[in-house]
Amino acid sequence: MTRPMLSETVAVRRHEILHGEYRVLEMTAPGIGPHVTPGQFVHLLVPGLDDALLRRPFSIYRADHVSISILYKPVGKGTRAMVDIAPGQTISLIGPLGNGFPVNDAIKHPLLVAGGYGMAALYMVAAGMTETGTIFMGGRTAADILCVDDFRAIDWTVEITTEDGSLGRRGLVTAALDDYLSNWKSAPIPTATPEFFACGPNPMLRAVSDRARHDGYTAWLSMDRNMGCGVGACLVCVQKVRDPRGANGDWIWARVCTEGPVFECNQIVWDEHE
Repeated sequence: MTRPMLSETVAVRRHEILHGEYRVLEMTAPGIGPHVTPGQFVHLLVPGLDDALLRRPFSIYRADHVSISILYKPVGKGTRAMVDIAPGQTISLIGPLGNGFPVNDAIKHPLLVAGGYGMAALYMVAAGMTETGTIFMGGRTAADILCVDDFRAIDWTVEITTEDGSLGRRGLVTAALDDYLSNWKSAPIPTATPEFFACGPNPMLRAVSDRARHDGYTAWLSMDRNMGCGVGACLVCVQKVRDPRGANGDWIWARVCTEGPVFECNQIVWDEHE
Protein backbone atom coordinates (compact mmCIF):
# COMPACT_ATOMS: atom_id res chain seq x y z
CA MET A 1 0.00 0.00 0.00
CA THR A 2 1.35 3.43 -0.94
CA ARG A 3 1.61 5.71 2.04
CA PRO A 4 0.45 9.31 1.64
CA MET A 5 3.05 12.06 1.40
CA LEU A 6 1.74 15.52 2.09
CA SER A 7 2.99 19.06 1.98
CA GLU A 8 1.44 20.94 4.88
CA THR A 9 1.81 24.35 6.49
CA VAL A 10 1.74 23.62 10.21
CA ALA A 11 1.55 25.80 13.31
CA VAL A 12 3.98 25.50 16.20
CA ARG A 13 2.23 24.43 19.41
CA ARG A 14 5.21 24.07 21.70
CA HIS A 15 8.94 24.68 21.48
CA GLU A 16 11.03 24.07 24.57
CA ILE A 17 14.17 22.51 25.96
CA LEU A 18 13.81 18.80 26.66
CA HIS A 19 17.20 18.00 28.19
CA GLY A 20 20.51 19.82 28.08
CA GLU A 21 20.80 21.35 24.62
CA TYR A 22 18.15 19.11 23.08
CA ARG A 23 14.84 20.72 22.16
CA VAL A 24 11.34 19.51 21.28
CA LEU A 25 9.35 21.20 18.54
CA GLU A 26 5.67 20.22 18.54
CA MET A 27 3.47 21.23 15.60
CA THR A 28 -0.21 21.00 14.79
CA ALA A 29 -0.22 18.73 11.72
CA PRO A 30 -3.67 17.17 11.13
CA GLY A 31 -2.73 16.21 7.58
CA ILE A 32 0.57 14.45 8.31
CA GLY A 33 0.12 13.26 11.89
CA PRO A 34 -2.49 10.52 11.36
CA HIS A 35 -0.38 8.81 8.68
CA VAL A 36 2.93 8.55 10.56
CA THR A 37 4.39 5.11 11.24
CA PRO A 38 7.34 4.51 13.61
CA GLY A 39 10.69 5.35 12.04
CA GLN A 40 9.48 7.80 9.42
CA PHE A 41 10.68 11.38 9.09
CA VAL A 42 9.60 14.83 7.90
CA HIS A 43 11.37 17.41 5.78
CA LEU A 44 11.19 20.85 7.37
CA LEU A 45 11.73 24.22 5.69
CA VAL A 46 13.56 26.24 8.33
CA PRO A 47 11.99 29.71 8.68
CA GLY A 48 14.32 32.64 8.11
CA LEU A 49 16.99 30.56 6.41
CA ASP A 50 16.49 32.17 3.02
CA ASP A 51 19.91 31.26 1.63
CA ALA A 52 19.37 27.53 2.23
CA LEU A 53 18.04 25.66 -0.78
CA LEU A 54 17.24 22.40 0.93
CA ARG A 55 14.90 21.40 3.72
CA ARG A 56 16.12 19.61 6.84
CA PRO A 57 15.11 15.99 7.62
CA PHE A 58 14.04 15.10 11.17
CA SER A 59 12.95 11.79 12.65
CA ILE A 60 9.48 11.90 14.14
CA TYR A 61 9.52 11.65 17.92
CA ARG A 62 5.76 11.62 18.57
CA ALA A 63 2.68 11.75 16.36
CA ASP A 64 -1.08 11.52 16.75
CA HIS A 65 -4.17 12.55 14.80
CA VAL A 66 -3.53 16.28 15.28
CA SER A 67 0.18 16.83 15.87
CA ILE A 68 3.76 15.68 15.40
CA SER A 69 6.89 16.39 17.44
CA ILE A 70 10.54 16.34 16.49
CA LEU A 71 13.60 16.44 18.71
CA TYR A 72 16.77 18.27 17.71
CA LYS A 73 19.98 19.81 19.01
CA PRO A 74 21.30 23.13 17.64
CA VAL A 75 24.60 22.10 16.07
CA GLY A 76 24.67 23.58 12.55
CA LYS A 77 23.40 26.61 10.72
CA GLY A 78 19.94 25.15 10.10
CA THR A 79 19.27 23.83 13.58
CA ARG A 80 20.71 26.95 15.21
CA ALA A 81 18.24 29.01 13.20
CA MET A 82 15.41 26.85 14.54
CA VAL A 83 16.01 28.03 18.11
CA ASP A 84 14.12 31.25 17.33
CA ILE A 85 10.95 29.47 16.18
CA ALA A 86 8.09 30.61 18.42
CA PRO A 87 4.69 29.09 19.29
CA GLY A 88 2.09 30.22 16.79
CA GLN A 89 4.62 30.49 13.96
CA THR A 90 3.91 28.51 10.79
CA ILE A 91 6.31 26.06 9.14
CA SER A 92 6.25 24.18 5.86
CA LEU A 93 6.58 20.39 6.21
CA ILE A 94 6.68 17.48 3.79
CA GLY A 95 5.87 14.07 5.21
CA PRO A 96 5.60 11.49 6.43
CA LEU A 97 8.59 10.23 4.45
CA GLY A 98 10.42 6.94 4.16
CA ASN A 99 9.71 3.39 5.24
CA GLY A 100 9.79 2.86 8.98
CA PHE A 101 10.07 -0.03 11.42
CA PRO A 102 7.71 -3.02 11.31
CA VAL A 103 5.65 -2.97 14.49
CA ASN A 104 3.18 -5.82 14.87
CA ASP A 105 1.74 -8.36 17.28
CA ALA A 106 4.13 -11.10 16.10
CA ILE A 107 7.11 -9.43 17.78
CA LYS A 108 7.35 -11.03 21.23
CA HIS A 109 10.86 -10.05 22.38
CA PRO A 110 11.71 -6.54 21.13
CA LEU A 111 15.12 -5.07 21.96
CA LEU A 112 15.76 -1.45 21.06
CA VAL A 113 19.30 -0.09 20.69
CA ALA A 114 19.71 3.67 20.51
CA GLY A 115 22.42 6.26 20.33
CA GLY A 116 21.80 10.00 20.65
CA TYR A 117 18.77 11.14 18.66
CA GLY A 118 17.89 7.50 18.07
CA MET A 119 16.31 7.37 21.51
CA ALA A 120 13.59 9.78 20.41
CA ALA A 121 13.19 8.08 17.03
CA LEU A 122 12.55 4.73 18.73
CA TYR A 123 9.90 5.96 21.15
CA MET A 124 7.05 5.36 18.68
CA VAL A 125 8.39 1.84 18.10
CA ALA A 126 8.14 1.03 21.79
CA ALA A 127 4.76 2.71 22.16
CA GLY A 128 3.36 0.69 19.25
CA MET A 129 4.45 -2.73 20.52
CA THR A 130 1.98 -5.09 22.19
CA GLU A 131 4.88 -6.59 24.17
CA THR A 132 7.16 -4.47 26.31
CA GLY A 133 10.90 -4.96 26.10
CA THR A 134 14.25 -3.35 26.82
CA ILE A 135 15.86 -0.30 25.30
CA PHE A 136 19.65 0.03 25.45
CA MET A 137 20.61 3.71 25.40
CA GLY A 138 24.13 4.87 24.70
CA GLY A 139 25.73 8.30 24.66
CA ARG A 140 29.03 10.07 25.21
CA THR A 141 27.83 11.66 28.47
CA ALA A 142 24.72 11.91 30.62
CA ALA A 143 23.67 14.95 28.55
CA ASP A 144 23.17 12.66 25.54
CA ILE A 145 20.72 10.29 27.24
CA LEU A 146 17.18 11.21 26.23
CA CYS A 147 13.56 10.22 26.81
CA VAL A 148 14.20 7.87 29.74
CA ASP A 149 10.96 8.84 31.48
CA ASP A 150 9.02 8.33 28.24
CA PHE A 151 10.06 4.69 28.00
CA ARG A 152 9.62 3.97 31.67
CA ALA A 153 6.12 5.46 31.55
CA ILE A 154 5.09 2.70 29.11
CA ASP A 155 6.77 0.00 31.24
CA TRP A 156 9.89 -0.54 29.18
CA THR A 157 13.15 -1.49 30.86
CA VAL A 158 15.87 1.11 30.26
CA GLU A 159 19.58 0.16 30.24
CA ILE A 160 21.90 3.17 30.07
CA THR A 161 25.57 3.34 29.11
CA THR A 162 27.78 6.40 28.73
CA GLU A 163 31.30 6.50 27.41
CA ASP A 164 32.48 8.66 30.31
CA GLY A 165 30.50 6.81 32.98
CA SER A 166 28.55 9.93 33.99
CA LEU A 167 25.27 7.99 33.89
CA GLY A 168 24.55 4.29 34.03
CA ARG A 169 27.23 1.84 32.98
CA ARG A 170 30.56 3.06 31.61
CA GLY A 171 31.35 1.96 28.07
CA LEU A 172 29.59 1.32 24.78
CA VAL A 173 25.94 0.43 24.48
CA THR A 174 26.79 -2.84 22.74
CA ALA A 175 28.53 -4.11 25.88
CA ALA A 176 25.25 -3.92 27.79
CA LEU A 177 23.50 -5.61 24.89
CA ASP A 178 26.10 -8.41 24.89
CA ASP A 179 25.56 -9.06 28.59
CA TYR A 180 21.82 -9.19 28.11
CA LEU A 181 22.08 -11.66 25.23
CA SER A 182 24.53 -13.85 27.17
CA ASN A 183 22.12 -14.05 30.09
CA TRP A 184 19.20 -14.77 27.74
CA LYS A 185 21.07 -17.62 26.05
CA SER A 186 22.00 -19.20 29.38
CA ALA A 187 18.49 -19.02 30.86
CA PRO A 188 16.99 -22.46 31.68
CA ILE A 189 13.89 -21.61 29.67
CA PRO A 190 14.69 -18.83 27.17
CA THR A 191 11.92 -16.50 26.13
CA ALA A 192 11.04 -15.75 22.52
CA THR A 193 13.91 -14.99 20.15
CA PRO A 194 15.02 -11.34 20.34
CA GLU A 195 14.31 -8.98 17.48
CA PHE A 196 16.41 -5.81 17.28
CA PHE A 197 15.36 -2.26 16.38
CA ALA A 198 18.27 0.17 16.17
CA CYS A 199 18.74 3.86 15.47
CA GLY A 200 21.92 5.83 15.93
CA PRO A 201 25.33 6.44 14.34
CA ASN A 202 26.54 4.01 11.69
CA PRO A 203 29.30 2.36 13.80
CA MET A 204 26.67 1.41 16.37
CA LEU A 205 24.32 0.14 13.66
CA ARG A 206 27.04 -2.03 12.20
CA ALA A 207 27.87 -3.45 15.63
CA VAL A 208 24.21 -4.40 16.15
CA SER A 209 24.10 -5.87 12.65
CA ASP A 210 27.21 -7.98 13.29
CA ARG A 211 25.67 -9.48 16.43
CA ALA A 212 22.35 -10.19 14.78
CA ARG A 213 23.88 -11.79 11.70
CA HIS A 214 26.26 -13.92 13.77
CA ASP A 215 23.42 -15.43 15.82
CA GLY A 216 20.68 -15.41 13.17
CA TYR A 217 18.51 -12.72 14.74
CA THR A 218 16.39 -10.22 12.88
CA ALA A 219 17.62 -6.63 13.21
CA TRP A 220 15.95 -3.55 11.77
CA LEU A 221 18.34 -0.63 11.28
CA SER A 222 17.48 3.01 10.63
CA MET A 223 20.42 3.96 8.46
CA ASP A 224 22.26 7.20 9.18
CA ARG A 225 22.84 9.06 5.90
CA ASN A 226 22.89 12.75 5.01
CA MET A 227 19.86 13.61 2.91
CA GLY A 228 19.28 16.24 0.26
CA CYS A 229 15.83 16.29 -1.27
CA GLY A 230 14.27 13.65 1.00
CA VAL A 231 12.07 12.27 -1.78
CA GLY A 232 14.47 10.13 -3.82
CA ALA A 233 15.40 12.58 -6.59
CA CYS A 234 18.92 13.75 -5.72
CA LEU A 235 20.60 10.39 -4.90
CA VAL A 236 22.71 11.91 -2.10
CA CYS A 237 21.70 9.37 0.56
CA VAL A 238 22.31 6.09 -1.27
CA GLN A 239 23.26 2.88 0.56
CA LYS A 240 24.58 -0.38 -0.85
CA VAL A 241 22.11 -3.22 -0.33
CA ARG A 242 21.97 -6.78 -1.56
CA ASP A 243 20.23 -7.21 -4.88
CA PRO A 244 17.25 -9.50 -4.27
CA ARG A 245 17.23 -10.41 -7.97
CA GLY A 246 20.90 -11.34 -8.22
CA ALA A 247 23.31 -14.00 -7.08
CA ASN A 248 25.26 -13.84 -3.85
CA GLY A 249 27.53 -10.83 -3.84
CA ASP A 250 25.42 -8.71 -6.17
CA TRP A 251 24.37 -5.35 -4.80
CA ILE A 252 22.42 -2.27 -5.83
CA TRP A 253 22.12 1.28 -4.60
CA ALA A 254 19.07 2.01 -2.44
CA ARG A 255 17.87 5.48 -1.54
CA VAL A 256 17.74 5.77 2.24
CA CYS A 257 15.06 8.47 2.05
CA THR A 258 12.62 6.33 0.05
CA GLU A 259 13.59 2.65 0.19
CA GLY A 260 14.69 3.25 3.80
CA PRO A 261 15.60 4.64 6.19
CA VAL A 262 14.85 1.28 7.83
CA PHE A 263 16.43 -1.87 6.40
CA GLU A 264 16.76 -5.39 7.79
CA CYS A 265 20.42 -5.97 8.61
CA ASN A 266 20.89 -8.75 6.06
CA GLN A 267 20.05 -6.29 3.28
CA ILE A 268 22.97 -3.99 4.09
CA VAL A 269 26.32 -4.30 2.31
CA TRP A 270 28.90 -2.83 4.68
CA ASP A 271 32.10 -3.75 2.81
CA GLU A 272 33.16 -4.36 -0.75
CA HIS A 273 34.16 -7.96 0.05
CA GLU A 274 30.76 -8.98 1.42
